[in-house]
Amino acid sequence: MSLRILVVEDEMTIALLMEDMLMELGHQVVDLAMRLSQAEELAKKADFDMAILDVNLDGRKSFPVADILTGRGIPFAFATGYGITGIEPAYGGSPVITKPFLIDDLKVAIETLSSHNRAA
Repeated sequence: MSLRILVVEDEMTIALLMEDMLMELGHQVVDLAMRLSQAEELAKKADFDMAILDVNLDGRKSFPVADILTGRGIPFAFATGYGITGIEPAYGGSPVITKPFLIDDLKVAIETLSSHNRAA
């Protein structure tokens, strides 16, 4: 099943790599947000199935975006170089993709989000 995915990532190289990986997995990147304000705006209004959120956006945490997505019932995973230790306890149930990651790591996170969404 092809999904529409929002990518929130402030490093262009990583964002483009993630976009390539998602396309290879058969999904569509609906938009790319590189700054917190842009990510919050897209999280409020854009039409997508799930999101991948870089935790650290130019020194600012993406947790406000996660809150917006939670309010809209849109599943998300975090991407971070800090692993699970970089995630605040309130978001501990969210999948975490540890950078650097491989396409299989991304695939597992998407499958996890999809199965949680179907179960809800």
